[in-house]
Amino acid sequence: MSDQKPTVVIADDHPILLKGLQEFLNEFGLDVVGIAKDGQAAFDLIIKMKPQLAIIDMEMPYKTGLEIASDCKSLGINTKVILLTLHKELYLYNQAKELNLSAYILKEFALEDLSKAVSIVLEGGHFFSEKIFEGIKENKFASGENPLTPSEVKILRLIAEGISTKDIADKLFISERTVEKHRSNMIAKLQLEKKHNSLLIWAQKNREIID
Repeated sequence: MSDQKPTVVIADDHPILLKGLQEFLNEFGLDVVGIAKDGQAAFDLIIKMKPQLAIIDMEMPYKTGLEIASDCKSLGINTKVILLTLHKELYLYNQAKELNLSAYILKEFALEDLSKAVSIVLEGGHFFSEKIFEGIKENKFASGENPLTPSEVKILRLIAEGISTKDIADKLFISERTVEKHRSNMIAKLQLEKKHNSLLIWAQKNREIID
């Protein structure tokens, strides 16, 4: 690293974790230029400080880590986002990839992964905790002419349970518009009628395939 320390904004709604993260990054040679306890404050700091890195928790009040990453991408902000999460679900990893997140780190392995991730990300690479890929359910829809993505399969399982678009969006930390886009794509791929309940009917009839 050069004499000028890489800048970073950090965000977590747990003060103890936030303090530990700040101390760890200072020792690692980074300049922590902003600290936030919620997602909106984190996003405001990223816009104001334009740090090289943002290390943020996935689940925070006002804005989730994925929403921050999505907004950064939409605005063309160059800050590289490293997401800290408790979730191992593959659909979240896929969303992270779609948003071009620089790193996706499981909190339980944060200390052993973070120093490696920061070094890789600052050099322009990407890092994802290996544990994410353990015990992943096989995607039975991965073959064929128009395969469903893991994200779509996850949503399909929730639709089969009768969960609304709004509740699916809340559960998966994505927007309702994104859920509707996935629904539309699945209707086309499964060659269903373009009716609002066609996907629900199909999903409930084929639960043994989905689960």
